[in-house]
Amino acid sequence: MSRWAVVLAGGVGSRFWPLSTPARPKQLLPLASDKPLLEDTVERLTPIVALKRILVLTNAGLADAIHELLPDLPRDNIVVEPKPVGTAAALTWAALEIARRDGADATMICVHADWSIGDDEEFRAILLKAEEVALETKSLVTVGVVPSRPDPGFGYIQPAPAPPGAASAVKRFVEKPDRTKAKEMCSDGYLWNSGIFVWRVADFLAEVEAHTGELARALESGSRADATRFFGAVRTPISVDVGVLERSRKVMVVPGEFGWDDVGTWSALSRVRPRDELGNVTTGSVFLLDGCDNVVHADAGTVVMYGVDNLVVVARDGMILVTTTEKAADMKRLVDSLPPEVSGS
Repeated sequence: MSRWAVVLAGGVGSRFWPLSTPARPKQLLPLASDKPLLEDTVERLTPIVALKRILVLTNAGLADAIHELLPDLPRDNIVVEPKPVGTAAALTWAALEIARRDGADATMICVHADWSIGDDEEFRAILLKAEEVALETKSLVTVGVVPSRPDPGFGYIQPAPAPPGAASAVKRFVEKPDRTKAKEMCSDGYLWNSGIFVWRVADFLAEVEAHTGELARALESGSRADATRFFGAVRTPISVDVGVLERSRKVMVVPGEFGWDDVGTWSALSRVRPRDELGNVTTGSVFLLDGCDNVVHADAGTVVMYGVDNLVVVARDGMILVTTTEKAADMKRLVDSLPPEVSGS
């Protein structure tokens, strides 16, 4: 049995504008630590997955930047998606690539490039536990994070009854609920849908073939297809959650607690970066007096703040963003409304 890892790294990260742009999205930025998120992700995996068996899936515009960031990663392990058609297609293509290189009995750990993990050692232990479950049960295994708060920004998983910490069948997936429902689900033992998956390549491809009609034309080309032909045959973009996991009866969940956060917004940095005694998170040259719970990022110059709370301030290259920590969750709406010369898109 060979172990592979697939890192999804193709997003734009518009909610971290103006620091994140299509040419330099959030996975290439040092947001959760002093290293870019993608570099942290790969280093976190290498104790259990050889670098030569890590695939990074991205778009053509980021391939060179990723190669520069990860020069020791084999260049042909940076897999370019010709067009974005959802995670179901991306992970199916990765599974086919692993099968071509190493056979369909290989296991496949799937993660995203833009997360923060508080406990790397426990994270790896849970991945290995999920791998054992996948091999023993021939199931598709997802890691459900034990919630630390009733967050309406995440999807949730309802596990079947099982002893504490044990793997169990998935009863259902729930899309992002409102805050009241999220609180109820946390009390009822639901888990956050982290997007961490582990399976044997052959088992995953069998479930895709059985349940994901949206990829049928792409799969018809089989192992002879190149990426352009495969992705071009996908007419309806679909996520792996909707297209495979929610339709399959062979899905298990392993609970885990390892300080996971998807670092989705500027305000999320207050959960993953060190805060001062008043709850402020600052990067760069920042002077702050009589203010609390602010997130401030100064790429250039100095930001001075006096007597203000719950703000996000980002300064870079002559651009200054000021918003509230609450409104920071809706940055995509702002970016979509800006003219291209301002947004950088």
